[in-house]
Amino acid sequence: NSRLKQALEGKDAKDQEKKKKKFIGNHPQIQEILEKINVVAKTKTTILLYGESGTGKEIVARLIYDLSLRRDKPFVVIDCTTIPENLLESELFGHEKGAFTGATAQKKGKFELAHSGTIFIDEIADLPLLLQGKLLRVLETGEIEHVGGEKVIQTDARVIVATNRRLDEMVRKNEFRKDLYFRVNTISLT
Repeated sequence: NSRLKQALEGKDAKDQEKKKKKFIGNHPQIQEILEKINVVAKTKTTILLYGESGTGKEIVARLIYDLSLRRDKPFVVIDCTTIPENLLESELFGHEKGAFTGATAQKKGKFELAHSGTIFIDEIADLPLLLQGKLLRVLETGEIEHVGGEKVIQTDARVIVATNRRLDEMVRKNEFRKDLYFRVNTISLT
């Protein structure tokens, strides 16, 4: 039993090293980011990733997940720019049958699917203000409600968010909730 455990732990360490190598480069900034990723991956806190489009924010999020204690649990991605605003709430939190036209069955949302794992919310700056309040509630309480539902559902998902926009500037312009900004900006990587 102990040999098997040691073999699996050795394999796990090798797998983690392979995943880190997806991040190619010897530039000091890349090495600094890798060091930060190693530290934050082991925490449970929410992480904010800043970067221009195409700079690899999802790759960083997956690396954090791969190095975390939740790596054997679900990794769920939602991109706020690819889902119509009127469906985004249902995608995040799920819905009950009959909650709206076309809701022919109950559907779990991304937070339920990510339970005990990690949810990556890409382009959080595009999340409508109303949904920002609901996301804040999830981050504070770990509770969601389906669209059209009355039952409170507990969820435990590590949250990683990303954006290519300056959230602090959006807060000043009242385009992004200040309380949500402080909640997601616990640890930020640029």
